[in-house]
Amino acid sequence: MELIEEIRSRAVRGIPATVDECLELDRTTDTDTLCALADEVRRARCGDDIDTCSIINARSGVCSEDCKWCSQSRFHHTGVETYPIVDMRVCTETAMNNSAIGVRRFSLVTSGRRVTPQQLDGFIELFGKVREACGISLCASMGLMGADEMRRLREAGVSRYHCNLETSADYFTSLCSTHTREDKLATIRAAREAGLEVCAGGIIGMGETMRQRLMLAQECREAGAVSLPLNLLNPIKGTPMQDTPLMGEEEAIRSAALMRLIAPDMVIRFAGGRARLSREATLRMLRGGVNGVMIGDLLTTAGNTRSEDMEMIAAETERQ
Repeated sequence: MELIEEIRSRAVRGIPATVDECLELDRTTDTDTLCALADEVRRARCGDDIDTCSIINARSGVCSEDCKWCSQSRFHHTGVETYPIVDMRVCTETAMNNSAIGVRRFSLVTSGRRVTPQQLDGFIELFGKVREACGISLCASMGLMGADEMRRLREAGVSRYHCNLETSADYFTSLCSTHTREDKLATIRAAREAGLEVCAGGIIGMGETMRQRLMLAQECREAGAVSLPLNLLNPIKGTPMQDTPLMGEEEAIRSAALMRLIAPDMVIRFAGGRARLSREATLRMLRGGVNGVMIGDLLTTAGNTRSEDMEMIAAETERQ
C-alpha cells in the first residue's frame, strides 16, 4: 500500500512512476486495484474525455522494410492489396463519414520506408480535398520524413505526425533490421521542430517482457509524444509472427494500466488488435487508464464498426 500511495501522490501531479516501481506493482498488486489507480491518474491528468481518431491506408503493400509483424512488407507473402495512392473519392468519403459521427482526427497512413518529395504532392492534394470536404483534424503517418517534408505537411493543414517506436529500444533490433530506432527518433524530432504534435506508440504481445512494454511507454513520453497508440499483436498469416500466441485479456488490461502510470499526461489510445477483446475487457481498460480509441478499420485488418465504437464511447462518457 505504501508504494501505491507514493505513486498515486506523484502521478496525479503529472510525475511519472518509474519502470522499476511499476514492475513492483505488477508483482504485488491485483488487477482491480491497479486499474483503479490508473483510472484515478487518468481522471486527474486528462479528465473524462475519450479522444477519437481514424485512419486510411493511403498507400498499401510492397514495403521495403522487414518488420516481422507487418502484412505489407515485401519480405512477407500475405496477399495484401497493393496500390500507390488511395482513390480520392474513397479517401474523402471515409473522412466525411468519420467526421459526421464525431470522430476528431483522420490520418493518411502510407506503407514504405518514406514518401519522396514527389510522391508527397499527391498526398498533400488528398489532404486538401479532405479539408474542403469536412472539418476533421488531419494527421499523417508516412515513414521516415525530414524537416522539409514535415514543413510541407504542416502547411497543408496536418497538425499531428505519427511514428510508432513499436517496442522498446533493446527489443527493436530483433524485430526489424532495415531501419533503426534512431531513424524513428530523428523523424519525431523533425516533426516537433516543424510544429507538429507527435503520436508514437507500439505493439505489445510480440514476445517482449513487461519491462520492455513499460520502457516503450517511457521512451514515447521522453520523445515528446502526446498520444500513445497501444496495439495488441494481431498475428497475420505469412508474417514471421503468424504463430505468436495471443496475449491474454488480463495481461493487456494490466499492461495498459501500468503504462498510464509511466505516461500520466498522454492519450493512451486503443488501436490495432482491439477487435478481438471482449466488451468487458475493453470497458475495463477504458476504466483503467486508456482514454483514446482508434475508430473503424485499420490498415489491412478490420476493426470494430464505427457505430459500435461511438455508442460505447458515448455510454462510457456519460457514465463518467
